[in-house]
This record gives sequence, structure tokens and C-alpha cells, in this order.
Amino acid sequence: MKILLYGLNYSPEVIGIGKYTGELARHLAAQGHDVRVVTAPPYYPSWQVGEGFSARRYSWAKQDGVGVWRCPLWVPKRVTGATRILHHLSFAASSLPVMLRQLFWRPDVVWVVAPSLMCTPTAWMVARLARAKAWLHVQDFELDAAFSLGILKNPRLKTLALRLERLVLRGFDVVSTISQNMRRMLHDKGVPNRATEMLPNWVDISHIGLPRDHASVAQLRNALGIAPDAVVCLYSGNMGAKQGLEILAEVAQQCSQAPEPVAQRLVFVFCGNGAGRDTLSQACQGLSQVRFMDLQPLDVLPSLLAMADIHLLPQRADAADLVMPSKLTGMLASGRPVIATAHVGTELACVVGGDVAVSPSSIPSPLGVVVPPEVATVMAQAILQLAADPALRQTMSAAARAFAETYLDQAAVLARFEAHLQALVQGHPLQLALVHDDGVLRDGRG
Repeated sequence: MKILLYGLNYSPEVIGIGKYTGELARHLAAQGHDVRVVTAPPYYPSWQVGEGFSARRYSWAKQDGVGVWRCPLWVPKRVTGATRILHHLSFAASSLPVMLRQLFWRPDVVWVVAPSLMCTPTAWMVARLARAKAWLHVQDFELDAAFSLGILKNPRLKTLALRLERLVLRGFDVVSTISQNMRRMLHDKGVPNRATEMLPNWVDISHIGLPRDHASVAQLRNALGIAPDAVVCLYSGNMGAKQGLEILAEVAQQCSQAPEPVAQRLVFVFCGNGAGRDTLSQACQGLSQVRFMDLQPLDVLPSLLAMADIHLLPQRADAADLVMPSKLTGMLASGRPVIATAHVGTELACVVGGDVAVSPSSIPSPLGVVVPPEVATVMAQAILQLAADPALRQTMSAAARAFAETYLDQAAVLARFEAHLQALVQGHPLQLALVHDDGVLRDGRG
């Protein structure tokens, strides 16, 4: 097949949408398909264009068998609702002529990822003019999230934007997303059931591997001044508005003052970059048990995740099911329990809490602990209790790894996706994943 992928983020970005789109493109190219990508230079999560790339010039390169067009864009120094809109608009405008050029190539499928929804009209138009299938993949509901988190506030703008979003969503042959609750939101926004699919975030099980006491983990601990018997609580990922990172400083403070003996062995490692890092760093001043690290390259990721005894996954209350944290896949694959902040009934709470509708009887144990969002006292208490119970951590660790192997394995997820692309092009849609009445997640072929 000729497959055209279109989106703001792409490899070599190591987290978020860019990571997944890069892995998707490489997989399809490795299977013999002709794959092209129209994207921007890497800039996320630091909001600075990477070394060796230009924000002002067009470029083309062949990477891992994939033809990649890079289009100019404006990257704001200060990220606000208004500057984010201009940022997305700059790429939508600069990428338009490159996308129109692909009409001469005549792709079979045009696949576009949101964010950014501003790219979707161009993707739809190119697909229709080329008589190709149009596939929209929603990684998060950017409009709902922007208004819920207060990034955008104008109520008239909200009404207009959501109406336009509804119109855009209904124009695609397939609209996929990454969780069952987000899929239900697609239905609520007017997308017919037959046009919606599940394409969950995945993880390379062989790359992450099971946690083990290897030399690289010891080296990381030594470099950070962490004792061998310390209990490490790790947050690793983007440090932005949707993560609710403000709670982490207060949690670390409360744990340091706790009377429990295990509190003296707790070390918090906050790894990542983004607009919220400086604020978090300032809030943690004077806390000797807190360490900060820059975002690490992919080859260090397995050791970083294995260094943790407990993974921390904060999320703001108003984000709810508008996003599903992509970092969760690596946490589970590393075979370590997760403490997540989430409302009861959200997809994140169901996964981590071991809800049978998401995690059937073959994986009975919860994968971690779910606590209410933005309540530091409860999260701190959960950390202290889990840190003091190695046996419970081990049970949850095994369940987390089993869930990742069963549902999130990269090879299996991408193979199902490729099969659906083939069926879609041939006029025989194939559902990627369905949750049946017995709660078991199965692919559409039974």
C-alpha cells in the first residue's frame, strides 16, 4: 500500500505522539509498504527545535525506509492558549503545499493524528482528491482538554470549535482512539459506531524487558546518589499542563515528614522536560530526597524504568478521559506498580485498578493504586503504604507486566492495525479491538 502519514510530531521525539507515529511508520515500511510522512521538525517536549533541524526551511530525508518531509513551523517561547493556536496554524499552513504535492503520488490511505485538528481538513481533502481512504487517529481530545484545563476560556469560541470538530470527525472513513472511554466520546460527538476503532498505545515488550538488577540500573542510582536499599518513586515524561505535576512537590514534602520508618528510605526522581519543570523544581527546593533528570534517550529508558520501585502517574482532575497518558505503557511493561491519580470510572482508574472490564480474570490483581486527583495527603499515604509492603509491590509488578504483554505488545497492536489498513483499502473494514460482554478484549477477527 501507499500510506501517507500526516501530523505535527514525529521521530526523533522520544515521548508522546512523535514516538508512536515514528514507530508506526517504521513498522509499515518494514512490512514492504511505501510510506511517506509529512511532519514538522522535532521540538517536543522542550519546545525548542532540535539540533540539526530548522524551523524555517523545508527538508526531505529518507529515514528507516520512510520518506519524511519536514515543514516549517513557529515554536513559541511561552506556551499559552493563543500561542498554541498560532503554533498549530503555522504548521497547518506550511504543510498544505507539501500535502497537495502528494496527490501526484496517489496514496491509498491518508492517516492523520490529532492533535492537531487543524491538520484534519487538509488530510480529508487530499484523501478525497486522491480517492484514498481517510483515517483520523485521536490521541487526545485537544479542544475539550484545552477548555477544561483553562488553556482556552472563551465560551463562544468553545461552541464554534466543538461544532467544527464534530463536522470534521464525521467526515473520515475511520476515526480511532486509544481507550474505550475515549471511543465512547467519539460516539457522543456524532461519529457512527461503524467508523470508530480502538488503536491503543503500545510498548516494545522486548525493549523494556522485565526489571532486573543489572549494572546500568546501579550506575543510574549511583549517579543520582541513591542508596541500594532506597525505595525509588519515579515520574518520567513530559512536564506540562495536563500532568498535574503540582501535587508531586507536596507529596514529597509530606512523605519526608512522615513518622513511618520507610519514609527515610524514599527517594523521588522526577525525569523530564517541559513548561512545568521550572515550577516543580522551585517547589521542591530544600527537599533532599528529590532528584531531577532531563528526558533520557530511548536506549536508557529500560534502565530508568527498572530503577523505579513505584511509578507515579499524576493527572489533573479536569483532564479525566480527555487524555490517556501514553507513559503508562512503559510503566506497566517495566513490571513495577503504578500510583495513579484518577477519578473512579475513568479509563486510567479502570486499567490501574484492575477493573474486570479492562483486565479480565486472567490478570486478577490490580496493577497499582488509584487515588483521587489533586489530593496530596492521600497520594502520600498510598506511597508510604506501598513502599512498606514489598510483597504487595511484587504482586502488582507481576500483574502490570502481564497486562502489558497481553494487551500492549507493539508487534501485536501494529499487526492488527496493518491488517485493518489492508481490509479498509480493499473495502472490508476489520475492527481492531472490541470489548465483549464477558469483559474480554479481543480483536475483531474473534
